[in-house]
Amino acid sequence: MKTDTRLQKDVMEELMWDPRIGRSEVGVAVKDGVVTLSGEVASYPKKESAIKAAERVAGVRVVADELRVKFTDGIGKTDMEVAHAVADSLRWDIEVPDDQIKARVDNGWVWLDGEVEFEYERSAAERAVRYLIGVTGVTNNIRIKKTVWAPEVKVRIENALKRNASLDAENITVIANNGQVTLRGKVHSWSARSDAESAAWAAPGVVSVKDELAVT
Repeated sequence: MKTDTRLQKDVMEELMWDPRIGRSEVGVAVKDGVVTLSGEVASYPKKESAIKAAERVAGVRVVADELRVKFTDGIGKTDMEVAHAVADSLRWDIEVPDDQIKARVDNGWVWLDGEVEFEYERSAAERAVRYLIGVTGVTNNIRIKKTVWAPEVKVRIENALKRNASLDAENITVIANNGQVTLRGKVHSWSARSDAESAAWAAPGVVSVKDELAVT
């Protein structure tokens, strides 16, 4: 087990190593394996990159995000400009059913609402607007449509986990009922945790995934 001091040093080095973050002033505090990121970054993508960089570090249990987006002169956009860019981006992305999604913008923050067939469409909508100039954050309230639940979905998810080379499938328990899936157990990294969650979402009929996997 790493000490909090060592973990803080490793996270800071990973932030410096990632060229997408650059020389952003990101504060790092660590207590009992919980990493808190604070300070200001120049864009929402830099904020996302900083969080993912911290999650990559071995020994990190949880990342608390207290980062703020503050645009440098000339980069910020009005809400009307951001709204037009959001509408265009949703319409141009082939994976996004834009006729089923509504968006609103307040002070650079984008809210997405609506209902889609699959999780990948929900994720694609968020991805389409996340990196637009002027966006300070995204709240994704898009829902997955409820479909007929097939009992064999649990087995299909378990088989998908076994096929994934990055996962120790025997350490993961899948609980599935009426579209609700819960993952419990242990994985060796944040990326493995994300892979397990993605595998669960890919199953037909899944409307929510509760990820209770512990990173050890």
